[in-house]
Amino acid sequence: MKADLHCHSFFSDGKHSPEFLLQRAKELSITHIAITDHDCITMLNKPLVDHYRVKVIPGVEISCNWESKEIHVVGLGVDHKNEALQSLLARQRAARRERVAAINSMLETQEIKGLPQYVKSLPCVSITRSHVADFLVSSGISKNRPQAFSKYLGKQGRAFIPSNWNSLSLTNEAISSAGGIPVLAHPGRYSLNKRQLNELVGAFKHRGGQAIEVSYGGINPLVQKNLEEIALSKGLFVSAGSDFHDAKAHWTDLGKFPAITARAKKNAVWKHSKWHP
Repeated sequence: MKADLHCHSFFSDGKHSPEFLLQRAKELSITHIAITDHDCITMLNKPLVDHYRVKVIPGVEISCNWESKEIHVVGLGVDHKNEALQSLLARQRAARRERVAAINSMLETQEIKGLPQYVKSLPCVSITRSHVADFLVSSGISKNRPQAFSKYLGKQGRAFIPSNWNSLSLTNEAISSAGGIPVLAHPGRYSLNKRQLNELVGAFKHRGGQAIEVSYGGINPLVQKNLEEIALSKGLFVSAGSDFHDAKAHWTDLGKFPAITARAKKNAVWKHSKWHP
């Protein structure tokens, strides 16, 4: 099995259609993918999936709050019809729309207009700050995404609006209630020291978390080794995914992340009792 259990389509902040992801997975001989769009579940019809001969694991990536920090949790194998999960995701998407509306109000006071029209032109279901950054770049306000975040959207930016996410506990509970596996996404990307990272993983498990991503695009080998050791020491399953968004970003691709070591693979998430490929 060759799996990528974390990637995005244009229904959230990815650049490509789900069909593109399936075609790319087929080209790269990837057998299993989870399209984990932000705060929405991207379901594909069976004839389409059968055409590409790639197994699609129903997934989602949910932003949540822990100790005043934004943390992301991937849900693998979720039932998209589950009411509790869909209710939480609907609240999340509403919070996103409200946040972008507030950002737009701040931008308009700076004579930067056109964001609502730009957003309406997109195929996305779940709007993110990355879409706002793209608007700023396409409008010639910022030269690239990093500048858009540093000048406007980041904590010191001119149009910063704090997030309003659900708790880590509610997020894990909603994924579990939908028959899914809660996976702590890209733990090494959070601004945490070693002690804080261990506290996060411990809190994640205590609140119903069951797996952590130990490998993802661009991960430092030492970070991967540390994450694998943490997972094994805490009895958590391990997962991995590219966090792919855009084919134009040549440093990334579907399936492009370091392999999980043989020792950690003994606890691979596909060995979980809830895994139903």
